[in-house]
Amino acid sequence: MLNNLDAYLSPHEKYLREAESLYEIGDLAQAGEKYWGAVTALLNAIAEKRGMPHYSHRDYAVIIEALYEESGDVEIVMEFRMAEALHANFYHNYMRRKSFELHREAVLKLVEKLKRFL
Repeated sequence: MLNNLDAYLSPHEKYLREAESLYEIGDLAQAGEKYWGAVTALLNAIAEKRGMPHYSHRDYAVIIEALYEESGDVEIVMEFRMAEALHANFYHNYMRRKSFELHREAVLKLVEKLKRFL
């Protein structure tokens, strides 16, 4: 049986793999949504570990604010906002590849930072 953290970490890994595969074939809208899913799965795990709510987009923003205050890492806020833009791009498909790549790089940095909070 999965423990609570594994219930979020397993999907995180799956979403990240899927995002990378979709990125490689050029399906940027779908890839962006998978990157967003990878980020939110990690935020769910962090929140679960800390006893914080993690059921809404607002909850994710509150978690990021708490992590920023704790770490002093201003980039964590900006990287999260770039992850949100990838999520928005899923619905509106406005991002060109060059911009998408900038956002993707930020999200991959964010993922590594979030793992340290586990």
